[in-house]
Amino acid sequence: MKTSFDVFNGDADGICALIQLRLATPKNSKLITGVKRDIALLKQVDPAVAQDVTVLDVAMGKNRAALDNLLSQGVRVFYVDHHNPDEIPEHNALTTHINTAANTCTSLIVDKLLEGKYREWALVGAYGDNLFAVADTLANKTGLSDADKEKLKQFGTYLNYNGYGASLADLLFSPAELYRFLAPYPSPFNFIAERPDVYSTLEQGYLSDSEKAASIVPISEEAGSRVFMLPDEAWARRISGVFSNDLANQDPARANAVITAKADGNYLVSIRAPLKNRIGADELAAKFPTGGGRKAAAGINALPAEQLSEFINAFHQQYLLAT
Repeated sequence: MKTSFDVFNGDADGICALIQLRLATPKNSKLITGVKRDIALLKQVDPAVAQDVTVLDVAMGKNRAALDNLLSQGVRVFYVDHHNPDEIPEHNALTTHINTAANTCTSLIVDKLLEGKYREWALVGAYGDNLFAVADTLANKTGLSDADKEKLKQFGTYLNYNGYGASLADLLFSPAELYRFLAPYPSPFNFIAERPDVYSTLEQGYLSDSEKAASIVPISEEAGSRVFMLPDEAWARRISGVFSNDLANQDPARANAVITAKADGNYLVSIRAPLKNRIGADELAAKFPTGGGRKAAAGINALPAEQLSEFINAFHQQYLLAT
C-alpha cells in the first residue's frame, strides 16, 4: 500500500508550516524530521512505498539526489522552502513554492498559499525564524494586540529553541512528537491554553538555558562582528540558535557567530548577518565543509578544528563594513 510522507525541518518554521497545511488539507502521512540541522531528510523516503511527498523548510540542494530519485519513480512531490535551492529540476510530478528573500520563511510562504487561513500559526513560525519586524507588521494587519503578538513571539522562540541539538537526545521533545502535540489546534492560543504541561516544559527549558548563556562573552570582536564560544554541553547545543538570534536583535548593525564545541574536537557554527544588512551568511558558510543556509542566517555543522582561526578571520572580513 502506498504512503504519503511529510518531510519537514524540526524547527518552528518547519513545524508551523506543516501545521497550517494539514489543518487545511488533512492527510494520514508518515512524518520524517529531525534536529534543526538535520536537513538531508529526503533520502529517508522509500520511493517503492511513497505515493506523494510534502517537503517543508529543507534546502533542495542538500536533497537533490533523493529528490531526483523520487521523481524518476513517479512520486509526486510538493516542495515549499526559503533556502537557496541551487537548481530546481523541471518535472511534471514536482510542484515548488520557493522564495529565498531574506524577509520570508516557509511558514509565511504557506500562509500566502492558504490566504492567511491559519495566520497565527504562520506568525509563530515567522517569530521563531527571527523575522520579528515582518511578523509584527503582519500581526498588526491581522489586528492582534501587543499582548497577543508577544505571546506568539515567545512561543515561536520556544519552538525554535527546541529544535537545536546534536541529536534528538539533546531536545526536550522530538520535533515529530511536538508536531503531534500541536497539530490538532487551529490556533496556537488554543494549544497554550489546553496544554500548559508542554508549553511550560518548553518555556522553563528555554529560560534555564538562556540564564546559563547570559554569562558568555565574545572570544573575538571587531567593529561589525562578534564571535562567541559555547561549551560541549547539551544546554549549549539547545540554546545556540536562539542565542544567536538574541545577539542579532541586541545590535542590528553587527554580525554574530556562535561556535559550539563538539565532542569530536570540531565545531558547530551558527552565523547571523546583521539585521540591518541581512546578506552574506550563506556565502560565508558555503566556503567551509558542511556549511549552508540562508542569506541572513546560516551554519556549519562540523567545522574542522584546524579551520577555526580561518573561519573567524573570514567571518570578520565578511562583515568588516557591517556598521
